Amino acid sequence: MLLLSKKNHILDKILKSYEVYYDVEKCENKYLPLVAKCEFHVHNEKYILSQKTQLWSTDANEYVYIFKIDNLNEELFIKCKDYAYEEGMKLINPKSGHMYSYITTIFICDFCDNAAEKLIKKTKISKNFKFSLHGWMDFHIACIDINKNKIYSNTSGRVTARFLKDLFSKKTSLFKKLNKECV
Repeated sequence: MLLLSKKNHILDKILKSYEVYYDVEKCENKYLPLVAKCEFHVHNEKYILSQKTQLWSTDANEYVYIFKIDNLNEELFIKCKDYAYEEGMKLINPKSGHMYSYITTIFICDFCDNAAEKLIKKTKISKNFKFSLHGWMDFHIACIDINKNKIYSNTSGRVTARFLKDLFSKKTSLFKKLNKECV
């Protein structure tokens, strides 16, 4: 019961931090433990003297899929990763001005088995659109393993993992803090 409240507490804290800049949508999926989807969009432009003379414009996006799982195994990881990748790619519109899009998956789990942990760490997915002239996509993965008191990520997801570590640890570990707040 305590682990359930820890997962919910972690999810609430992540969603509150994302709500500031992201469009957050809570989700229910019959087949996958998807609990939330967050979207972030930025459009920048540079002009000379007036808006009629545009030098450049860029678009940057991030699509975050948050999964809450009891036991993350290799099979479930692959299903969730593939779902996030496919849904995120549908949302990306590579055109002139598109700079980059990140598809990010965050797993909140009680336990992550060793095979899934290895797969998380070695997963690398990226795509260039028209030789990067229309931008690129990078796939970030982060996993919060409550049982092992660890946060895992792939190479691209290190920024997300660092964000999660900073979110939950202000000179105390995530789990010490949760034990005090959830009891």
